[in-house]
Amino acid sequence: MRPAYPWQKIIICAAVLGITGCKPSGPPPDIVKTQREDLQKAKAVGAVEQKAADDQKKAADEATK
Repeated sequence: MRPAYPWQKIIICAAVLGITGCKPSGPPPDIVKTQREDLQKAKAVGAVEQKAADDQKKAADEATK
Protein backbone atom coordinates (compact mmCIF):
# COMPACT_ATOMS: atom_id res chain seq x y z
CA MET A 1 0.00 0.00 0.00
CA ARG A 2 1.42 3.32 -1.06
CA PRO A 3 0.91 6.52 0.94
CA ALA A 4 -1.27 9.09 -0.73
CA TYR A 5 1.29 11.85 -0.28
CA PRO A 6 5.10 11.48 -0.35
CA TRP A 7 5.50 13.86 2.60
CA GLN A 8 3.75 11.29 4.80
CA LYS A 9 6.84 9.06 4.65
CA ILE A 10 8.99 11.98 5.75
CA ILE A 11 6.70 12.79 8.68
CA ILE A 12 6.53 9.13 9.78
CA CYS A 13 10.32 8.74 9.58
CA ALA A 14 10.88 11.97 11.51
CA ALA A 15 8.41 10.88 14.20
CA VAL A 16 10.06 7.46 14.58
CA LEU A 17 13.55 8.97 14.76
CA GLY A 18 12.35 11.59 17.21
CA ILE A 19 10.78 9.03 19.52
CA THR A 20 13.79 6.72 19.51
CA GLY A 21 16.20 9.61 20.02
CA CYS A 22 14.47 10.75 23.23
CA LYS A 23 15.29 7.71 25.31
CA PRO A 24 18.09 8.42 27.79
CA SER A 25 20.84 5.87 27.69
CA GLY A 26 22.04 4.45 30.96
CA PRO A 27 25.66 4.22 31.97
CA PRO A 28 27.65 1.52 30.22
CA PRO A 29 27.90 -1.75 32.10
CA ASP A 30 31.06 -2.30 34.14
CA ILE A 31 32.33 -5.46 32.48
CA VAL A 32 35.32 -5.89 34.79
CA LYS A 33 33.13 -5.67 37.89
CA THR A 34 30.69 -8.21 36.47
CA GLN A 35 33.48 -10.63 35.61
CA ARG A 36 35.06 -10.19 39.05
CA GLU A 37 31.73 -11.00 40.75
CA ASP A 38 31.27 -14.07 38.56
CA LEU A 39 34.79 -15.25 39.39
CA GLN A 40 34.13 -14.85 43.12
CA LYS A 41 30.92 -16.89 42.78
CA ALA A 42 32.80 -19.60 40.90
CA LYS A 43 35.48 -19.73 43.58
CA ALA A 44 32.80 -20.07 46.26
CA VAL A 45 31.19 -22.95 44.38
CA GLY A 46 34.60 -24.57 43.95
CA ALA A 47 35.23 -24.35 47.70
CA VAL A 48 31.87 -25.99 48.44
CA GLU A 49 32.59 -28.77 45.93
CA GLN A 50 36.04 -29.34 47.43
CA LYS A 51 34.61 -29.58 50.94
CA ALA A 52 31.98 -32.05 49.76
CA ALA A 53 34.65 -34.16 48.05
CA ASP A 54 36.82 -34.10 51.19
CA ASP A 55 33.87 -35.12 53.36
CA GLN A 56 32.99 -37.94 50.98
CA LYS A 57 36.59 -39.18 50.93
CA LYS A 58 36.76 -39.01 54.74
CA ALA A 59 33.53 -41.00 55.02
CA ALA A 60 34.83 -43.61 52.58
CA ASP A 61 38.11 -43.92 54.50
CA GLU A 62 36.25 -44.37 57.78
CA ALA A 63 33.97 -47.00 56.24
CA THR A 64 36.94 -49.08 55.08
CA LYS A 65 38.60 -49.13 58.52
